[in-house]
Amino acid sequence: MTSTQLLRSVILAGALYLACGALAPAHGESLDANQAARAWFQDAKFGMFIHWGVYSVPARGEWVMEHEHIPVREYEKFAPQFNPTQFSASDIVALAKRAGMKYITITSKHHDGFAMWATRQSPWNIVDATAYKQDPLKLMAEEAHRQGIKLFFYYSQLDWHNNDYWPLGRTGHFAGRPPGGSFDHYLDYVNAQLTELLTHYGEVGGIWFDGMWDKPDAEWHLERTYALIHRLQPAALIGNNHHHSPFPGEDFQMFEQDLPGENSAGFNKAGVSGLPLETCETINHSWGYTRDDKAFKSGHQLIRYLVRAAGANANFLLNIGPTDQGQVQPEFVERLEAMGDWLKTYGETIYGTRAGPISPRSWGVSTAKGRRIYVHILDWQEPYLVLPPLADVKGAWAFDTHRKVELKPIHGATLLAVPPAAAETVDRIVVLEL
Repeated sequence: MTSTQLLRSVILAGALYLACGALAPAHGESLDANQAARAWFQDAKFGMFIHWGVYSVPARGEWVMEHEHIPVREYEKFAPQFNPTQFSASDIVALAKRAGMKYITITSKHHDGFAMWATRQSPWNIVDATAYKQDPLKLMAEEAHRQGIKLFFYYSQLDWHNNDYWPLGRTGHFAGRPPGGSFDHYLDYVNAQLTELLTHYGEVGGIWFDGMWDKPDAEWHLERTYALIHRLQPAALIGNNHHHSPFPGEDFQMFEQDLPGENSAGFNKAGVSGLPLETCETINHSWGYTRDDKAFKSGHQLIRYLVRAAGANANFLLNIGPTDQGQVQPEFVERLEAMGDWLKTYGETIYGTRAGPISPRSWGVSTAKGRRIYVHILDWQEPYLVLPPLADVKGAWAFDTHRKVELKPIHGATLLAVPPAAAETVDRIVVLEL
């Protein structure tokens, strides 16, 4: 992109920003829309993550450019090979619905800088650089709106391709880019792309940022970017996977491959905030399509992760990585449909709930909604379970059979008789009526 083209794009973005600002609702209305969106998000509980881009051609994950030290000029050769003629937005959105998912978060731009939409800010995008010539984000937005699924856009603040992402951070040192560039110009580029995403695709559920950890001490001018997003779409939620406590302007806090408060991944060191929470996870070990990764988690494992996330007051964002042809692996489809089947019966104990009064334990968790507490017993073989003291509980019954379950106070605690279940039962649920 020439300096003239960049200046024109920035002017366009600024004009859109000011125009939308003039038409934005009053502060109170904006706040109401934001709070309603946060409540909806907390109720939704289950979403689909989609990592998809030009990196699906080498099929070795979304970090292949960095991990294999591929310079920009060589990496760009994957784009002409990217022709996902088997991609079906309607099939993917329908799969999310069958799985019981309420929203989809799809990568608009990952760390390689490749835009999965018809951006005017750079030719490094799926319409201009590939034989496909279509805008999959537009197709996804149309289908999501038609089928009643909210669509979020993942956007990487890190960029291994753009020369203005300078000075380099922790990554991107093998991209072979010339030194120099203006980080302020890069941030203008980011805001211009976000303006496109928030003005060309109808209602957007939110923006899921990633990559700021690459340059944690840089001046990102988050307040300007966040104000732009909230002004263009007041109900759009902002989350940022920066691994810090949330900054002003952010609407939810995410935890990558960890439940809130845990840090098995090594980078989830921030405390748990009072914002809506989300944990994201993979079905195998990969985000982007990795041909040789066959280590698939079982359907039972994924259901239990969903339950534990709900018990930690968090949503569960579960990833699929389509192939370079745009297909979803059958192993992913099988597991998502199994989760959907489970939710048809047990969704009442997940959707619309908040963390229950019994904090997460090794044996399971609790969720709560209205005047019911759902005790999810995931891993317990003994006939009785000792719970904390529970006040105002008038009865207990097994969710599956509706049979009464013994529950009584004992020595400052509560003793619960664990209902029997078949060996293949994923989750024994006891309902406590208040």
